[in-house]
Amino acid sequence: MADDYRTTEVGERYAQALFDLADETGVLDAVRADLASLRAAWGESADLRRLANSPVIGAEDQQKGLVAIADKAKFNGVTRNFLGLLAQNGRARDLTAVISGFDKLYAKKTGVVAAEVVSAQALTAAQLKSIQSALRASLGKDPEMTARVDPSILGGLKVKVGSKLFDASLKTKLDQMKFALKRA
Repeated sequence: MADDYRTTEVGERYAQALFDLADETGVLDAVRADLASLRAAWGESADLRRLANSPVIGAEDQQKGLVAIADKAKFNGVTRNFLGLLAQNGRARDLTAVISGFDKLYAKKTGVVAAEVVSAQALTAAQLKSIQSALRASLGKDPEMTARVDPSILGGLKVKVGSKLFDASLKTKLDQMKFALKRA
């Protein structure tokens, strides 16, 4: 599911529009928090992914669904209206690209460094603290960390900071060994 967060040209345009509106109206942090909630929901809810990606669900129904989610989650009005507009324009499938683009714009404006840690099993608080300390030493500032579990990596970690990915997952190491054996 990590691939769901690729940026697209359309996603970046919508992200820029949302970012500019949120910044102008002074609700940048509220919209960012809403999008973080949506990112978490995207990972947890197959129904949300189906709503946004299904070619058989019309734009009007996608709009109603996304606005209902925004209302239930008590999202800021800017976020709520934006989600409605995104679906109305038939772009609900670009939601993850918008979130990713918004995160990049926010980081650029505020200087925040975001790091995503992916592990095969949930990490303990001590493990997360250790990773944060290592990242702080490497980056020279405290990263804003999010942790995600992806059992498909089998073991180890993937750490993404900005566009840089450190992949020490067992799956990647096994794939590399398989490739090396095929070449031999």
